[in-house]
Amino acid sequence: EREGGRNPPRRFWEREEKAFSESPSRHPLSCGADTVPSFLLGAGEAVVGDLDTVDKKVLEEYQNQPDIEFEIHKPEKDETDTELALLTAARQGCEAVDILGALGGRMDHAIGNIQLMYQFFCQGMEVNIYDARNRLYLLGGHKVFHREEVYGKYISFLPMTETVEGLTLRGFKYPLQRRTIGLGTSLCISNELKREEGILELERGVLLCVEAHD
Repeated sequence: EREGGRNPPRRFWEREEKAFSESPSRHPLSCGADTVPSFLLGAGEAVVGDLDTVDKKVLEEYQNQPDIEFEIHKPEKDETDTELALLTAARQGCEAVDILGALGGRMDHAIGNIQLMYQFFCQGMEVNIYDARNRLYLLGGHKVFHREEVYGKYISFLPMTETVEGLTLRGFKYPLQRRTIGLGTSLCISNELKREEGILELERGVLLCVEAHD
């Protein structure tokens, strides 16, 4: 999935191609929206969106794949291509979705893509947004962070609901104990694991978690 501006760096797609080929079970459904990376050819099952910026050569290659479903929309529509792709994934029964290339370029699309995560989180879907330096996902309760598994050195938490209550962080450089935070705070930006393992507890609300590196 890519929408809202320029493509991520080539090295990012190369890394994702390697991960895709090594873990096909992680990607039982591949759904490309608008511009789609060529490495999904032969593995993708759906192409969704208005296709207003898709490379013509790549589109022709997809159209030659008999098992790929096309869901083409007019550019003038209520939903963004990202939302259409997530709706397709939900209809297919996907419980977890990885979105690539949703943060580059236009800020309105980037913010919209992040906010879309909340809609599908409330439906029980795990949504991760990746780019070359960041992994974003939502949390609504307990989570254990392992140093060898996090996407980068920094771990930030931002409220996605008006308030987040009972936030506890243990094993982090900046710990918290049953803290209540609200929209607009920068309190939980750029935290780090102090030990090999960190624990987050949350009593009420939803957090956006950003694992990042420089």
